[in-house]
Amino acid sequence: MRPEHADRVLEIYRLGIATGHATFETTAPTWPEFDASRLPDHRLVAVDRAGEVVGWAAVTPVSDRCAYAGVVEHSVYVHPDARGRGVGRALLTALLASTDAAGVWTVQSGVFPENTASLALHHRAGFRTVGVRERLGRHHGTWRDVILLERRSPVVGTERHPL
Repeated sequence: MRPEHADRVLEIYRLGIATGHATFETTAPTWPEFDASRLPDHRLVAVDRAGEVVGWAAVTPVSDRCAYAGVVEHSVYVHPDARGRGVGRALLTALLASTDAAGVWTVQSGVFPENTASLALHHRAGFRTVGVRERLGRHHGTWRDVILLERRSPVVGTERHPL
């Protein structure tokens, strides 16, 4: 993901926001805000044959505390016209390869229960449901639950330490 992708990335984000089931956000950030909040090494775009960005994935750190250095929260957004064509799976697979290679041991996400396509995508990619965070926040005047998903890296954090 590069600055020249900014307009299309933010357009896809706005379209996701408009569904009401993708995020608590109600407006997309500016590119400088978006750029400052995502880790630079784990940003991807999917481009169709015409060279048009049809989806994106990125991660944010969950905390600035050193104990959580290998834990990130991710987002995957696909343009409505490209859904159902494997774009989300390709992005998530590439993102997980990137985070594994960088030593990230946990990738997590919060998904609204109504977003059944996202839940299915994540479960197929090896995420597990940790639990339901009930009434986590208000969205358009309604309390919303969020399903917490996580995927532990199969290659990071598997070394054994003496007790």
